[in-house]
Amino acid sequence: MRRTRILMAVLALAAGLLAGGPPALAAGAPEPATALAADTYTWKNARVDGGGFVPGIVFNRSEKNLAYARTDIGGAYRWQESTKTWTPLLDSVGWDDWGHTGVVSLASDSADPDRVYAAVGTYTNDWDPGNGAVLRSTDRGASWKKADLPFKLGGNMPGRGMGERLAVDPHDNDVLYLGAPSGHGLWRSTDAGATWSEVTSFPNPGNYVQDPSDTSGYASDNQGITWVTFDESTGSGGTATKTVYVGVADKENAVYRSTDAGATWQRIAGQPTGYLAHKGVLDAENGYLYLAYSDTGGPYDGGKGRLYRYSTATGVWTDISPVAEADTYYGFSGLTVDRQNPGTVMATAYSSWWPDTQIFRSRDSGGSWTQAWSYTSYPDRENRYTMDVSSSPWLTWGANPSPPEQTPKLGWMTEALEIDPFDPDRMMYGTGATIYGTENLTRWDSGSKFTITPMVRGLEETAVNDLASPPSGAPLLSALGDIGGFRHTDLTKVPSMMFTQPNFTSTTSLDFAESNPDTVVRAGNLDSGPHIAFSTDNGANWFAGTDPSGVSGGGTVAAAADGSRFVWSPQGAGVHHATGFGTSWSASAGIPSGAVVESDRVDPKTFYGFKSGKFYVSTDGGATFTASPATGLPSGDSVRFKALPGARGDVWLAGGSSDGPYGLWHSTDAGATFTKLANVGEADTVGFGKAAPGASYQTLFTSAEIGGVRGIFRSTDKGATWTRVNDDAHQWGWTGAAITGDPRVYGRVYVATNGRGIVYGDTSDTGGGTDPGPGPDPGPSGACEVTYRITNEWPDGFQADVRLTNTGSAPWNGWTLNWSFADGQKVTQLWNAAHTQTGSAVTVRNTDWNGTVAPGSSAAFGFTGSRTGANARPAAFALGDRTCALR
Repeated sequence: MRRTRILMAVLALAAGLLAGGPPALAAGAPEPATALAADTYTWKNARVDGGGFVPGIVFNRSEKNLAYARTDIGGAYRWQESTKTWTPLLDSVGWDDWGHTGVVSLASDSADPDRVYAAVGTYTNDWDPGNGAVLRSTDRGASWKKADLPFKLGGNMPGRGMGERLAVDPHDNDVLYLGAPSGHGLWRSTDAGATWSEVTSFPNPGNYVQDPSDTSGYASDNQGITWVTFDESTGSGGTATKTVYVGVADKENAVYRSTDAGATWQRIAGQPTGYLAHKGVLDAENGYLYLAYSDTGGPYDGGKGRLYRYSTATGVWTDISPVAEADTYYGFSGLTVDRQNPGTVMATAYSSWWPDTQIFRSRDSGGSWTQAWSYTSYPDRENRYTMDVSSSPWLTWGANPSPPEQTPKLGWMTEALEIDPFDPDRMMYGTGATIYGTENLTRWDSGSKFTITPMVRGLEETAVNDLASPPSGAPLLSALGDIGGFRHTDLTKVPSMMFTQPNFTSTTSLDFAESNPDTVVRAGNLDSGPHIAFSTDNGANWFAGTDPSGVSGGGTVAAAADGSRFVWSPQGAGVHHATGFGTSWSASAGIPSGAVVESDRVDPKTFYGFKSGKFYVSTDGGATFTASPATGLPSGDSVRFKALPGARGDVWLAGGSSDGPYGLWHSTDAGATFTKLANVGEADTVGFGKAAPGASYQTLFTSAEIGGVRGIFRSTDKGATWTRVNDDAHQWGWTGAAITGDPRVYGRVYVATNGRGIVYGDTSDTGGGTDPGPGPDPGPSGACEVTYRITNEWPDGFQADVRLTNTGSAPWNGWTLNWSFADGQKVTQLWNAAHTQTGSAVTVRNTDWNGTVAPGSSAAFGFTGSRTGANARPAAFALGDRTCALR
């Protein structure tokens, strides 16, 4: 994942994470001060499948099909062979220990496969207020015990793809080693992870930092000890392994060895310098230690790299790099040995973003190599593989790149690479967005193509910034870090594509018009381009708005109740308002820059804002705001508030911090006064869902501390009483970004997590309603007609004009036209609209200026295309689910 994931922890810290309920995993936690009602909920993920960086995959060496994966902020997972899915293992991590959802290393015990260990902690600087820990399990991660450490660990820090930093001695499995960051050195446990002490004889705690000038402590932290590898040929059952290798973040002294079970250590003579050893993988059968080197710690950077082989018997170092150093523009990191055929070794060029990552394979211990793809005649390339992402179609990113780039990419940030030790045909590797894998890898060697598919189902790793559940259309819209967000028409299926046109790197806020939910707005971050987008079909299709001057980030955005206007509080510019779809913004008066903004859900001219303890109200569509006289509200900016649908001026506000006002407030007079709920100790989010049977007021949901317990709570009586709907096994770390109920399904709640994706729960309460299922996919109504005319043609290309006419009786507010080419044609450039193409299927969407088409009027666009043979015109065109007449 990109660096934007770092910001989630900053937001989390600002939200008062120092306060909360009893720590997860701790024994003997005190009973809550007040007895709470509880409900039994069933919890699932709204499927995205992946969405984040997977820096580590670990196979058990003695039991077939036992494998684990670690994520940088979203916990750990165990592979379930029968279903080909991943099972989350750290959902029990609670609010206070939110940092323990970042996993810096995993170790699976081959002597006792029931044992597994996780080194956890998200940041080594003050973004994470807690220290790291080593979690230990004797039931494969179903339950855990915790050993706290006297220092922090960094599952989301630079260098997190190196490793593994945690390792179990294969001959004495009570002995474990842990490589620490920040100059804390090498640590050891001799009681199966229950207690830890520093190995004081280890001579080098590392010295490499990514950026010494970074005052935040993030990029300026010493990356420390990066991996531990045992030579299993130097021990026997019950006796500690004699020879242990350790990688250190020190470009001049990267590899150390002990030959006396860790009593003494020496720098290995003759080793390469000028690089960091990301991985050290031992082939004990042939006596080789393989090392993958990069000039930086990754996972994003890396400009040069080498692969080396060290002979453990002779001490000879051999450069086995598959390409000359001058030809590298990337570092090496992913590294694996085929345990069934130890002379077979593979490695990745982890930091090659453009045109793609590269995977290398050798069958002679690094003497010669083949690669996953090669150039034929630049920019054309030939792949040894085929990719099938039909199970996660968004992995194409809706892109249409020019060669040599392809979509989907083979990957990026490919620091995890493992061949199944029991099956030479199965290989998995992690990327910044998913886990890919194959089950016919050895086709590589025969010259036929092997197939790569996502192997990620069940592993949900998105960081969720905002959620919305409209009263019609799709049941869920999401704003996500790194992959933008999705429109879920079916929570059990992966959406076909994230939000595009534009494709934000992270969506920070979204909203819909309460009385016109086809109108949706989202704001987000983009390196180059607009920071706001609109939809007129419930989020199915989008068009970009125009930024006011100075905008640098998405901020928050609100839609008027009827969709007639919008108020936007972007980063880098003050609060602005606009009528229509944001083609012209005007500065709002009376409200400070950076305020959080929301809309009244009944009055289309009323908007609200909050900043630094003050609540603001506008009754003229956002043109001017007036500070409310309300007092006693949280003084900081860790506040989220919402107005209740169907009730003018009914506002709920949650937030605060441990050193000031903190809780849940309610206003029934449009924010003129607020009443704090005495029965809520702390609250960070608030949302609304369908009213309970017989209730007149909508159901409230909050992520809060109530009765001394941190959890997800529901109230069906306007906050008079609360029911905890999650339990200690389902806590998901930090849940303070967003929460919403479902207006169509009583009891359903959608919870935003910081790395475990979108979690939703359904009540066992038999008084609840039934799920009506996804709403219809809205589109323009009325008849349509298409004129398709080829205006020019040449041997390998052509030009065409298309005219789309509204022959119905109602205007269109946004349109999407679909067709399929019969002869393999491909759109190469298109004007006056936006397009995507997958195979033969083409989708063309309006721009921000030609989306409104009155009855009898037309929208026109043109394009150039490539062809290899015939050039028949498409047989049919469809506007949404309506087939257009063809002229």
